[in-house]
Amino acid sequence: MVSLTRDELTRRTFLTHGLAATGLAVTAAPLAARSERAQTTAGGSFPKGFLWGPATAAHQVEGNNINSDGWVLEYMKPSMFAEPSGDACDFYHRYRDDIALAASLGFNAFRLSIEWARIEPEPGVYSVAELDHYRRVLAACHEHRLTPMVTFWHFTSPRWFAALGGWENPGAGDHFVRYCERAAKHLGDLIGGAATFNEPNIPLLLKWIFSAMPHNPFAGADGMMKAAAKSIGAERFSYFVFGNGEASRDVMLPAHHRALAAIKAGPGEYPVGVTLAIADEQAVGEASRRDEKRELLYGPWLDAAASSDFIGVQTYTRARVGKDGDLPPEPGVELTQMGYEFWPEALEQTIRYAASRAKVPVYVTENGVSTEDDTRRVEYITRALAGVSKCLSDGIDVRGYFHWSLLDNFEWNFGYRPKFGLIAVDRQTFARTVKPSARLLGSFARSNGPGA
Repeated sequence: MVSLTRDELTRRTFLTHGLAATGLAVTAAPLAARSERAQTTAGGSFPKGFLWGPATAAHQVEGNNINSDGWVLEYMKPSMFAEPSGDACDFYHRYRDDIALAASLGFNAFRLSIEWARIEPEPGVYSVAELDHYRRVLAACHEHRLTPMVTFWHFTSPRWFAALGGWENPGAGDHFVRYCERAAKHLGDLIGGAATFNEPNIPLLLKWIFSAMPHNPFAGADGMMKAAAKSIGAERFSYFVFGNGEASRDVMLPAHHRALAAIKAGPGEYPVGVTLAIADEQAVGEASRRDEKRELLYGPWLDAAASSDFIGVQTYTRARVGKDGDLPPEPGVELTQMGYEFWPEALEQTIRYAASRAKVPVYVTENGVSTEDDTRRVEYITRALAGVSKCLSDGIDVRGYFHWSLLDNFEWNFGYRPKFGLIAVDRQTFARTVKPSARLLGSFARSNGPGA
């Protein structure tokens, strides 16, 4: 057994021996307690060891994810994507600086995803070089005392997986479980917490929203996927977000439980859960379909979380639900760049709802606002965290807050126009500029709460 102080640890130690060799192995129980920046309670209102951090996703920040299904669709002509991801934020090469910057702001945790398309570029072919890359990323988190919360799948998949029918293929779960098993075996001793899936309810959520619109914004998706299949020489091509939500759900639910078991069978001991896209559903009128919507979009996944270690709540706004479905925002309300209503108070309600149904600990794995005006982000963060504080005061087991996002990054179909980041990124030079909202949230992290 190697005996080292934390200050003596090097990247080489992490990569060759892992945490077990240092006596700093991650375990599920002390996940939050490992975080040293959030230990104080003076001036704060949050539990000792509460996790504070920014969130990222591989495809949205790394750049050049050329083996993924998303990359294929981004370069279709025509494409439903406003622009291709390209170099993104070049986080793939600049992760050390970005992680150091996050730590310098005062955070004690960092949410990231590993990219299946990089790790398994062909079926059953695993890249040790890419797995080692992610070991280096995780090691950098530990060097800067950031607890890494790892998502194993964040929307994008290998293009070969899409060619097999993606998540609509009944055998998709077998591929995913094998990938999780292989990745966890290589990385598990450096992981602080994990989610199998990011927002697996998104296709059904979009279907619900579009059903109330006169025109479906994704009407051209089938044609684009047929063109994608032809471009890669396949008979079919299924991209998760544009796919059949019912079929995907029926495959992903059992895959989550199997993947959770596979991940836990690897090295390290850490909590594993699932994240959910969830709005503050508000009933309008006596015939509101709110309860129907909740059961369809959230119920199965909250039940799945009930037999997991935690539920990750990902909330941005509220939804007003009438007798025919979702209603548009009321006239004159403030809207974000994404067209969402500016409603920070949504987070408190979604935490309460998720906790009451799943009855497991809650992590806020995404919460944020798309705006060019950072003063609005400051306002949003302050009001959202006031809601988290109320939940904690009422005894709800909330264990962390991850803000979306660390960087102004690639926002899927919308390209680079929406600005969610705590840190701006120059699209030509990749220079990072810290926004006042980042310093505010970092100060909350240092004092472990917004204070009185």
